[in-house]
Amino acid sequence: MGAIGFIGLGNMGGPMAANLAKAGHQVAGFDPSEAAQQQAEANGVRRTQTIAEAVQGAQTVISMLPAGPQVREVYSGPGGVLEHAPAQCLLIDCSTIDVDSARAVHTAAQERGYALLDAPVSGGVAGAQAGQLTFMVGGAEDAFECAKALFDIMGKAAIHAGPAGNGQVAKACNNMILGISMLAISEAFTLAERQGLDPQKLFEISSQASGSCWAMLNHNPVPGLVETAASNRDYAPGFSAEMMWKDLKLAQDAAMRASVSTPMGSNAQALYAALVNAGWGGKDYSAIYRLLRGEAPES
Repeated sequence: MGAIGFIGLGNMGGPMAANLAKAGHQVAGFDPSEAAQQQAEANGVRRTQTIAEAVQGAQTVISMLPAGPQVREVYSGPGGVLEHAPAQCLLIDCSTIDVDSARAVHTAAQERGYALLDAPVSGGVAGAQAGQLTFMVGGAEDAFECAKALFDIMGKAAIHAGPAGNGQVAKACNNMILGISMLAISEAFTLAERQGLDPQKLFEISSQASGSCWAMLNHNPVPGLVETAASNRDYAPGFSAEMMWKDLKLAQDAAMRASVSTPMGSNAQALYAALVNAGWGGKDYSAIYRLLRGEAPES
């Protein structure tokens, strides 16, 4: 089994690193959070004090970070991955970031002789814990083939989306679809209830008709319809409203740079901004249903 340096041990990165350690890999992890380090150590990850220590002797370096600036700093900044990773080390960034940052880090890595993959994920915290993530991967095909065995440990699927940055393009587009879908579901179920149609009946009908979609079947925002949905846990986040807002902003940034009109995506971003500003940012993204019904967050 190979040596892996893992940078970023938070809600997503921690379980991913733990699954790699459980599979027998020697995982050295770094995170500025003491709590994250302690949890990772309890799950078989060797804690380190610096990025340099985490990547020492690694065959693969994986990162899961909050945003583009952190990814640029971790890879290209002083004391970063590109200064200390061993030659021929494969680099995999699983963060969800802007396309420009992803491609800039790809270029910086390539100039230093490293292969880097941008590999954002879908599946949320539950998917990370269960090893059921979907990876959307940009970068060289031979690097993707080398990483496939690790993706198989951390997830249920990994799809090569094309050259550098295309993983981030795929993630932005996928989550724009998800965010828009949740808005449509929330509006439709609210309308049905206000017009006297039992939400359970609409669910039974739409799940067998043209209105059926993944978000309705898996993340239904109406409590009591889908057993595993966050709506049955007071909207405890599997994928938070704040993260959906972030991803919709990334999609709008990409659309602006590509001169593509995305009016539904733009409206979705505005509505999720309203959800976050109303105090629901820490709840599941499906809590948009409650905002559209005119409910206020608990104080």
